[in-house]
Amino acid sequence: MQLTPLQKDAVTELINIAFSRSAASLSDLTKSRVDLEVPEVSVHEIHEVVDALSKFVSGDVATVHQVFTGPVAGDAFLLLNFDGAVQLVDLLTGERSLGGTLGASSREVITEVGNIIMNACLGVFGNLLHVRFSFSIPRLSLDVLAEKVQSLVVDESVPQHALVVGARFRMRGSEVTGCLILVLGIASFALFLQSVENWAEAEMGGAAGIAV
Repeated sequence: MQLTPLQKDAVTELINIAFSRSAASLSDLTKSRVDLEVPEVSVHEIHEVVDALSKFVSGDVATVHQVFTGPVAGDAFLLLNFDGAVQLVDLLTGERSLGGTLGASSREVITEVGNIIMNACLGVFGNLLHVRFSFSIPRLSLDVLAEKVQSLVVDESVPQHALVVGARFRMRGSEVTGCLILVLGIASFALFLQSVENWAEAEMGGAAGIAV
């Protein structure tokens, strides 16, 4: 399926707000400028999501997973190529990983990056929906992309949609690309899109909208 132009513009704007907050938090933590950009936003049925993800990640991936509950409930994931995850840790810490691996401290860094980004996005969406989300503790896993995608399918008999958001980190003259995924059941997805449309229409009508 495809987002309407209004929906896509609104979702992209909301994600940009969240990414701006995330970049500010990462910049404060690292004492270095971090830019976080959105190259693309798309929506797919869960069984069609592989092609969308392959634009940003492939092969072995590092994944931070967080479950959220509330009126809109689902799963949030940050996916990075394994090599990209190692590079991102190096950029954020200013140190070089030994042997191109993700040790315990490196895994903590990636988990915290995922936590910051996903909480910022869900916080912005929570403001949009005027609800509060409950979050699980974020978990990091190392998987092959195909296996990770298969694990996103909770129940093949239940329709699910995935909001796929490209994530481009820029820092210290280098760039790392990954993606953020929100997996929603059909009822949560419908409520989410309706709320996005309501917010976009209010913004165009001069309403205050979300406080940035």
